[in-house]
Amino acid sequence: MNMDLPSISIITPTFNHIDFIRDTIESVLDQNYPDLEYLVIDGGSIDGTVDLLKSYGDQIKWISEKDDGQSDAINKGLKMARGEIVGFINSDDLYLPGALEKVGKYFARFPAKIWVTGKCRTINIHGDEINKLVTMYKNLWLNFNSTKILYILNYISQPSTFWRRDAIDQIGFLDEKLYFTMDYDYWLKLAKINKPGVIKDYLSLFRLYPSSKSGGTVKAQFEEELSVACKSAPSEALIILHKVHNKIIAALYSRLRGI
Repeated sequence: MNMDLPSISIITPTFNHIDFIRDTIESVLDQNYPDLEYLVIDGGSIDGTVDLLKSYGDQIKWISEKDDGQSDAINKGLKMARGEIVGFINSDDLYLPGALEKVGKYFARFPAKIWVTGKCRTINIHGDEINKLVTMYKNLWLNFNSTKILYILNYISQPSTFWRRDAIDQIGFLDEKLYFTMDYDYWLKLAKINKPGVIKDYLSLFRLYPSSKSGGTVKAQFEEELSVACKSAPSEALIILHKVHNKIIAALYSRLRGI
């Protein structure tokens, strides 16, 4: 592996996720990236997570203390991070083998790019792939990679997205007032600097299940997403298209769920 690759810091926010976090940790450490800093920011778990973190010794930097939610935890990690490249992966998601090497090589090859994203598959609680049509749909728009389209729909997969830590000096940290769409808000801010580079490979697995944060109400997520788009969209036409898209997707979800 090329030792000129940039250093990478990965952050995992977590709270009482003992059923999944070991697999997440292993997926990060098994990358065998030459210059990796791994930070786990725990919100004060009481389910055995802390004992698990201790068992990894100096392979992980971690803290366990009460926080103000996911965005607060990620921001704590970003403030601690020392890598040239940063990203976060939630404690029920996974990196695919070789993901960080692909990311490091991309940034080494394209120094002008401040962020990069790749493909992502969705899995259920058992690790089986689901929502294949949704994955195909997001990949379709990812191929276009248009900032205007990003105002209409979020085709960026969070666990497959990474950015240069220096970008924080320009756009700041995640908005801690947002519950669902702090990542989408951040993508729109990054897109104002330049559009993302695209790695046309699957880099991660996103886990979706009824009790997960993203497995809840679609309506609440779409409402917050719309509010984020409204803050920065350059035209009213894009907001109208965003609303239309949300209605179509919500109707499709309702039909699939038999609502």
